[in-house]
Amino acid sequence: MNYLFTFLEGIASFISPCLLPMLPIYISYFVGEDDDNKTVKAIINSIGFVLGFTIVFLLLSIFASSLGTLISENIRYLKIVFGVVIILLGLNYMGILKISFLNRTKKFNSSKENFNFFKAIIFGILFSISWTPCIGTFLSSALILVAKEQDMLKGIILMLVYSVGLGIPFIISAILLEKLKELFNFIKRNYGKIKIISGLVLIIMGIYTMFF
Repeated sequence: MNYLFTFLEGIASFISPCLLPMLPIYISYFVGEDDDNKTVKAIINSIGFVLGFTIVFLLLSIFASSLGTLISENIRYLKIVFGVVIILLGLNYMGILKISFLNRTKKFNSSKENFNFFKAIIFGILFSISWTPCIGTFLSSALILVAKEQDMLKGIILMLVYSVGLGIPFIISAILLEKLKELFNFIKRNYGKIKIISGLVLIIMGIYTMFF
C-alpha cells in the first residue's frame, strides 16, 4: 500500500500548480531546436532529466532511512510540524501568505540547440534542488514513509517508486507535446483558480496530517 501511495504522491508532485505551468519550458529543452528526430530526442532527454532528479531523491531516501528510528520515536510531534508546514504551503499557494523563498525559483541556462542526455541529467539534478519548495509537500510525505520503514533497501525502493510517479508524466508530456498545447493554454487561463483549489487541498492535507 505504501508503494501505491508513494507512486500517487509522485504524480501529485507533477501536477503541483507551481510546477505544471512551467512544463512547456522544460519540454522545450528536451526537444531542442533541431527539427530532426524531435520525438526521439525528447524521449532521450526526458529520461536523462528523470534520472537526474531520481539520483538526488535516492540520496535523500538513504539519509531519511538512517534517521528512521529517531523519526519514528518522535512521529507524533513531527506529524504536527509537517501538518503546519503543509498548511503554510497551502496558504502560500492561495496568496494569503507571501513566503518569498517558497516562490523563488532558479532558471537553468543552457543552449537548447546543444542540449543532450548528459545535460538533461544535470538539468534533473538542478530541478530536484531548485524546485524542492514546490514539490516539497509530497516529497516530504514520501520521505516520512521512507523513514518509518527503518530499512534502507525498502526506503530506496519507495523513493524510486516516487521518482517513477513524478518521472512518467514528464516523459509522456515530452512525447505528446503538440497534443498537450491546449491543456497548457487551459492551465494558463485558469492558473488563479488552480492555485486556490490546490491551496485548499493542501490545507486539508495539513489538518489531516496533524490529527490522523
